[in-house]
Amino acid sequence: MSETKPVALVTGASGFVGRHVVRALTREGWSVRRAVRSSQRADDEVVIDSIGPETDWQAALEGVDAVIHLAARVHSKNDEHADEHRKVNVEGTLRLARHAATAGVRHFIFISTVLVHGRSNDGRAPFSESDLPTPRGLYGTSKAAAEAGLSTLARDVDMKISVIRPPLIYGAHAKGNFTLLARAVRLGLPLPFAAIRNRCNFLAVQNLSSFILHRLGHPDAVSNFEIFLLADRERVSTPEFIACLGRASGRTARLFSIPPNLLGMVLRVMGRQDMQDGLIGSLELDISKAIATGWQPQVSLDEGVRLALSDQDA
Repeated sequence: MSETKPVALVTGASGFVGRHVVRALTREGWSVRRAVRSSQRADDEVVIDSIGPETDWQAALEGVDAVIHLAARVHSKNDEHADEHRKVNVEGTLRLARHAATAGVRHFIFISTVLVHGRSNDGRAPFSESDLPTPRGLYGTSKAAAEAGLSTLARDVDMKISVIRPPLIYGAHAKGNFTLLARAVRLGLPLPFAAIRNRCNFLAVQNLSSFILHRLGHPDAVSNFEIFLLADRERVSTPEFIACLGRASGRTARLFSIPPNLLGMVLRVMGRQDMQDGLIGSLELDISKAIATGWQPQVSLDEGVRLALSDQDA
């Protein structure tokens, strides 16, 4: 008699991170149910029109052992979208978690963000789980509020809740700064980051996927609620990261110097606060708690970047 596969519901399954996580779960013997907004007529999908305080999760959660909640409202440049961030990232997350607990789900994994700590730790020690949250922006603030709600919920339900706070996640088909930098390096464009002396952690999507699988296989025996900062082992400057992109793409990265203060001002004027935060400031994470669970990063920074760029060529 064949053994029944455990079932995982993955929200945000059609996104960049979701596609990688779904493949990793499938390889490890999980049966995956993908929550999607529009049907692709696939056997493993369940259509959820929108995530919010009134979403009906009953059918999607039937027979589910674990939920990996990746879906979120991410980018917004002004406060007029605060209500939407609250509805999706806070109320939507908590409604899904409550319904999951009622449905008998054993483990709920919530992908949060390192932005609950702020945009930078320049001049300070690496962020750790024991730091008081100091979120910045609608996204970071909404994720911090969702974490607080999940912590309260965990006291009253028989369901493990793991919160993961990643920095920038990179991999094949990633968007944002990673793709912009990779494209610039491949085109041989000169980049004005030679004078940057920051230290940053990044996270390969393979390492995120492997930690999710590790948590599913090794839930904490004592606490129902745990938070983990997660990243690759390496901490590098922006010029070092760009050099890594060059090695992976077989090109020599071309860098020139602009004083960091001037460069930051230019990026702010261009409306690229995300680039200023991500490419000029430092963002270091202490991942010792994740390592203490017995998990090890699956790929190095060099290997993760190489895989990201080679997969994009495929």
